[in-house]
Amino acid sequence: MTGSTTDPEATDPEALRARALAALRTARERTTLLTSCVEDAELTAQHSPLMSPMVWDLAHIGNQEEQWLLRAVAGRDAMRPEIDPLYDAFEHPRAERPSLPLLAPGEARGYAAEVRGRALDVLEKTPFRGTPLTDAGFAFGMIAQHEQQHDETMLITHQLRSGPTALAAPDPPTGEPFTGPAEVLVPGGPFTMGTSTEPWALDNERPAHHRLVPPFFIDTTPVTNAAYQLFIEDGGYERMRWWDPAGWAMVRRNNLCAPLFWRREGGQWLRRRFGTVEPVPADEPVLHVSWYEADAYARWAGRRLPSEEEWEKAARYDPVTDRSMRYPWGDADPTPERANLGQRHLRPAPAGSYPAGESPLGVRQLIGDVWEWTSGDFLPYPGFAAFPYREYSDVFFGGDYKVLRGGAFSVDEVACRGTFRNWDHPVRRQIFSGFRTARDAGPTETPAPGSA
Repeated sequence: MTGSTTDPEATDPEALRARALAALRTARERTTLLTSCVEDAELTAQHSPLMSPMVWDLAHIGNQEEQWLLRAVAGRDAMRPEIDPLYDAFEHPRAERPSLPLLAPGEARGYAAEVRGRALDVLEKTPFRGTPLTDAGFAFGMIAQHEQQHDETMLITHQLRSGPTALAAPDPPTGEPFTGPAEVLVPGGPFTMGTSTEPWALDNERPAHHRLVPPFFIDTTPVTNAAYQLFIEDGGYERMRWWDPAGWAMVRRNNLCAPLFWRREGGQWLRRRFGTVEPVPADEPVLHVSWYEADAYARWAGRRLPSEEEWEKAARYDPVTDRSMRYPWGDADPTPERANLGQRHLRPAPAGSYPAGESPLGVRQLIGDVWEWTSGDFLPYPGFAAFPYREYSDVFFGGDYKVLRGGAFSVDEVACRGTFRNWDHPVRRQIFSGFRTARDAGPTETPAPGSA
């Protein structure tokens, strides 16, 4: 068994510098779109206690960029040291942030723009070697990922806010309806999980290590709205037998009967999507479900959620070459033909879309469309080392967090790869989360040696 590979450009400093510049610009264009399409009053409002005012995210993006690129990499003096505590995510919970003396929208924009101008000068002059922060341009990739993650957070806020939509995007392309098998067999055996070579991988993705995974079956596509409606119609939200005890308590406490943003009207299910109410599309992956809902559906269906290592093996393992790839389709970067990423569309594509993104085992949409809940708790890999700060991953290990994999339409490619790990509380439903199910392979379903 061979290990994972990395992008061929990963060892070329100038190619990485160009990639960092493009990633930073793409992130800032998206930030500008998300914060310029509404009035300033919408930026300063808190649309949900689960989310920050978008103006906090905007200045926080600039503050993190200043701290890491201007201060840590370039060694420059702080521009606005007095605002550091305001934009420390650990010092102030989201529900408290509206009461803070935050920068006004215009001031926040100006601050972020000034930081970016100086950061591009640092990018041009910094050798991509010599320190852990500058090797392969890690700090610049980290900041691009950080901004895109907050862009996704702001997109969630746009979904939560009331009133008409402020965003527009074309629908995903529609191809031929998927007619492939409902599930595929992933052969048992070892594979390389995680990475030690991806230049901008974050600490919780590292290091690469071997996992031995028994054979299992996994859904070829994410679970659809139509399939989830069968669960609802069969009394899924009314029967305790399918639910984790904490999940059942959540259902009863909140009188849940469907995914977030759904409502039943005139004999059909409707959903609210970025300010527009529309019929729930049967063929799209189900969206805005908690881990508890995904787990209950899987039990109802006689299946289970895949473990994190099962998900990654399905997404990265190539049985022909016996190695782990960067993405399901290989080592090349995502393209619009391979995956629904980057807010290019404001909805998932129909289940079974993107045949160019199919894995060697025949699994589709493992990258993009919806975040996929796994059964796994968020824990460190063997040999984990916190970098560049404990608060990114280490402080969350072992808590009440479940791992999501694969990214969604809301995720940019810089913050999405076959090793990328997301995590959240199992009650969360406002995130762009869906799932697929798995099951153990029986003795008679395992392929003969050498036939994989």
